[in-house]
Amino acid sequence: MGSELGTSSSPARSGISPNTCSAPPPTHHFVLVHGVGHGSWCWYKIRTLLESSGHCRVSCVDLASAGVDRTDANTLESFQEYNKPLLDLMASLPENEQVVVVGHSAGGLSVTEASHKFPSKIRVAVYLAATMLKLGFCTDRDVLDAVPDLSRYGENVNELEFAKGTNNPPTSTKVATHLIREILYNTSPPEDCTLAAMLLKPGPLIALQSARFDDYADDLAAAEGVERVYIKTMQDNVVQPEQQDAMIKRWPPSRVYALDCDHSPFFSSPFLLTGLLLNIAAAAPAASRAT
Repeated sequence: MGSELGTSSSPARSGISPNTCSAPPPTHHFVLVHGVGHGSWCWYKIRTLLESSGHCRVSCVDLASAGVDRTDANTLESFQEYNKPLLDLMASLPENEQVVVVGHSAGGLSVTEASHKFPSKIRVAVYLAATMLKLGFCTDRDVLDAVPDLSRYGENVNELEFAKGTNNPPTSTKVATHLIREILYNTSPPEDCTLAAMLLKPGPLIALQSARFDDYADDLAAAEGVERVYIKTMQDNVVQPEQQDAMIKRWPPSRVYALDCDHSPFFSSPFLLTGLLLNIAAAAPAASRAT
């Protein structure tokens, strides 16, 4: 009985060539980058839907101190340290591979730095309710347009850590647990809010505030050649729609879409978001760019 079962599944007996069983290469490779406090775990719905849609490859990154990365957020002094996991992933890609990079919230800063360093490897950069600043936080206007103003929720809206002492600026921050539903997930399913409450970690405040890409100011042509798409979130209580519009106006992307949801569409609008990402990828033909 055992030998019969074994031989019946062999290619010779079944008439199936081994080559016909091999899967075709993925059509799109998505690299998903989380925002402050989140980790690769926040993309669990989107990764599942993208991979189930067909021949998509999905890479979810944990930036330094986020998700399963064990770095202490309070020890990160520079944005380059924080963003190193994404840059390492981009560096590891074959020279002829182009990816669709999606950055959520402050993950937009990570996407911008990757666009400066690896323009030829990015097929399209997608900013999802994200910080979209050409050179990072260089001016007061950059801060006004991109940094969330949560003061309307009271002075205890953020849980701050002062690893260098209370006489020095805070080193990390996290939205107060009792406010995350109202601020981050106001249209998301309650179970996703519960999940996030268990997994959110402090964000490295000093590293994020140091996100400046002045080194690329004299040579912007390569990064400007990367197609950018912005997805607005119209019920966003973090990066408010007016701030999103301001960043779009200052550095216009090729296309703008809008979702009627909160700051976290990977929870609140997963099907619509996945459809948008697939359409964006399909509409962005691979191009040869100089590094």
